[in-house]
Amino acid sequence: RVLMFWGDRRGEDRARVICFCVGARVPFKALTDYLEGGESLGEFLEQYPSVTREAAIAALEEARDSLMAHLG
Repeated sequence: RVLMFWGDRRGEDRARVICFCVGARVPFKALTDYLEGGESLGEFLEQYPSVTREAAIAALEEARDSLMAHLG
């Protein structure tokens, strides 16, 4: 798996954030925000060098597969 849940402490509240399984905790939402904002995958990778192109593509594929399985 490329993605994992990470507990993020925000005061008393613990939010579950989906992150890449890489050296740094990079939220998957950062990637989708870049793409939704019209930025390229290359621009995202420049900003987050700990995420490889392969990991980013695999994460998108995993998210797609999860959505398709959920929709049945």
